[in-house]
Amino acid sequence: AGGGRLETRLSRRRVAVLAVFSCYSLVNAFQWIQYSILSNVFAGFYGVSFTQIDWLSVVYMVAYVPLILPATWLLDTRGLRLTALLGAGLNGLGAWLKCASLAPNRYPLTLAAQAVCAVAQVFILGLPSRIASVWFGPTEVSTACAVAVLGNQLGTAIGFLLPPVLVPNTPNDINLMAHNIGIMFYGTAIVSTLLFFLTGVVFEEKPKYPPSYSQAVLQTMPPEDYSYKQSIINLFKNIPFVLLLISYGIMTGAFYSVSTLLNQMIVTHYEGEEVNAGRIGLTLVVAGMVGSIICGLWLDYTKTYKQTTLIVYILSFIGLLVFTFTLDLGYLIVVFVTGGVLGFFMTGYLPLGFEFAVEITYPESEGTSSGLLNASAQIFGIVFTLVQGKLTTDYGPRAGNLFLCAWIFVGIILTALIKSDLRRHNVNTGIMNLDVKAV
Repeated sequence: AGGGRLETRLSRRRVAVLAVFSCYSLVNAFQWIQYSILSNVFAGFYGVSFTQIDWLSVVYMVAYVPLILPATWLLDTRGLRLTALLGAGLNGLGAWLKCASLAPNRYPLTLAAQAVCAVAQVFILGLPSRIASVWFGPTEVSTACAVAVLGNQLGTAIGFLLPPVLVPNTPNDINLMAHNIGIMFYGTAIVSTLLFFLTGVVFEEKPKYPPSYSQAVLQTMPPEDYSYKQSIINLFKNIPFVLLLISYGIMTGAFYSVSTLLNQMIVTHYEGEEVNAGRIGLTLVVAGMVGSIICGLWLDYTKTYKQTTLIVYILSFIGLLVFTFTLDLGYLIVVFVTGGVLGFFMTGYLPLGFEFAVEITYPESEGTSSGLLNASAQIFGIVFTLVQGKLTTDYGPRAGNLFLCAWIFVGIILTALIKSDLRRHNVNTGIMNLDVKAV
């Protein structure tokens, strides 16, 4: 692929780009889950139903589906820097709008603010694999992608832990509740504004020299050879990618659903344990962050994309079954342990799916494949959250969780059918001489 003419070199700035992105992705994920983990508190504060509070989480998923194609088009045509600034800027705007919704009759305003944060998420979730590919070398790309995804997971973790501590349930003192919610909202707004300015300072379109041969080959393509519409068509003609698209959607949608409904699941069996529900959510996500890093390092070392993805999928299925049948035993410590195991595999799967997609779809844009994966996850997340929420309310948490188990079993079968073709890896190791213009 070009011999000695294609000079590759690693940029020092890559670590700063990754760090700033991970931080504002963290704040966006924190804003997603901050209502759900306090669903009983916010339902009381705004005087609305649990279903209306669930919609403050579901709006993230609903906004993503129609907006992801315009967002990936923007990423591919206008570039990384503009997309990053849009994500960070809308994140801050949504946070400040929430500060204006600090009164019991302002649920519509807080929903509108959350919708702005949901639009910000569209410009955030598709970037990890793009940042990893454009800025990092072949031996660190999977780890970098895992770290970028990790920022989002850490935000969910903090979103589980911090709100129950900052906003204790004080149903007899609405003024105190408003004060405590205000501390959380204003703190988030200040941090997200600072990160917007840091994004402007740190982000560049790409490093001076490509970090890998696969990137060098892509950069030699004439711009007119790239067609966004054709890229989408190519991806949907790629059968392994379509199978991954569905299986990734099932697993990630199930994780979104469990995260959204965790407060209701725990409080059903352990009344008054809102803070511990948050801690169990934290355990779930922190274990998942460890899983993500281990999976990223393992992929960089072995390149066993399909095998690793399938094993993690099967272990997630077993983890959810164990979590489901031990939830009502009356021992919170058991829920902590089973939640941690479930999180380790379910969340550990997220960067695996991204990187597997980039491998089997190269030289198509990472932003496009990531965007479609995330859209699939949001669609399944909406359906799973609404159906599991209804089943949990009517029949209890076990019925809702068994519904998810059935779907994850389908995902295992689809993953087993994926034919693995490591295109990007082969370019970087010089095994395959790709005629990029012909692809």
